[in-house]
Amino acid sequence: MKFLLLPIALAAACLLPAHAEVPLGTVAGSDVSFEGMFQVDGYWFDNDVLDLDGRPDGRDRATGIRRFELALKGSGPGGFAWALGYDVEGENYLDNNVSWSFGGEGSPKHTLLLGQSKQPNGLEELSSSRNNDFIAKASATGVFATGRRLGASWSYDAGGHGATLGWFGRNLDDDAGGAGYGARAWWAPVRDDGQVLHLGLSHVDRDTDGDQLRLRSRPNADMAAVRVVDSGVLSDVDRLATTGLEAIWISGPLKLQGEYFIASGDRIGHGNYDTQGGYASALWTPGGATWGYRGGLPRTTVEGAGLWQLGLRYDQLDLDDGSLRGGRMDAWTVGVNWYWRDNAKLMLNYVDVASRREVAGGGAVVHDDPSIVEARVQLHW
Repeated sequence: MKFLLLPIALAAACLLPAHAEVPLGTVAGSDVSFEGMFQVDGYWFDNDVLDLDGRPDGRDRATGIRRFELALKGSGPGGFAWALGYDVEGENYLDNNVSWSFGGEGSPKHTLLLGQSKQPNGLEELSSSRNNDFIAKASATGVFATGRRLGASWSYDAGGHGATLGWFGRNLDDDAGGAGYGARAWWAPVRDDGQVLHLGLSHVDRDTDGDQLRLRSRPNADMAAVRVVDSGVLSDVDRLATTGLEAIWISGPLKLQGEYFIASGDRIGHGNYDTQGGYASALWTPGGATWGYRGGLPRTTVEGAGLWQLGLRYDQLDLDDGSLRGGRMDAWTVGVNWYWRDNAKLMLNYVDVASRREVAGGGAVVHDDPSIVEARVQLHW
């Protein structure tokens, strides 16, 4: 059945409205729409030490469906909204929540949300996956951003500044445990057409599941079979607190973006396990197109067809702390994106990784420096 998904999605990309969700009508005063996203990835690995594909046939490539997301969304009446989303490929739940917004139109907008949603940390995590700048999120985002959880939150948006505060527990898939809270505040002292300066601060504090914590990362390749840095399972960590600093500068066709995370695991009977990571990226649109900005996040604007984006990112992850040697990874990513039309996107990335990790008990240091060519076909509506 999965082999039929790509031709079906290609046909849908040509037939569906190019830049909007599919309206399904009004039910009980709520305007209902249907949204979806389909991604097919290919990875070609130039292995160094570890076999990144990890398959018994010894291949150095991996291809397959990365995401096949489907969502129903409703808007209204009276500021109410709801969302039901599921990733068919990953077999996991997306946003499934109800919300109520009030204010706006000259006054600050407030939103109360109940259900599963993204937690307030990580620009790459909070931004829509359909408009990601690179195929894989930075390693620090993957390790430290909390992602979707069940809970309740309040958000405040005054246009030039805003905040979110929420409490969360597990997610609907029941595979991410540890209740906690998250908070994020942002400020845009410059916010004009084509000119944006954004500064933000976030903090997430959560319980661990069974006092266990494991931090690890793939080499910026979502379908890699192994992790090149790995703290191993720590069985004495009560809580994990993560603080994130974020900044964005948009000037016409140029977008500069960066984040830095500091995380501290509260160990029982031992000193804290302190780790860190971050990234800095630059994206340029040769045709002169710029980005929008709303709710403390940049918004990719695609009008018509043929939008090109050229990107460069450096990211770093350090999981070493004292006697705990999870390893360190640095990676450069060069990328090009092309929006064939508003709802069809092609991506090509080259990733160069440099990592080092001490072998447990031996003290020897293993340097693993692979490179990867990555490609993605994305269709969304």
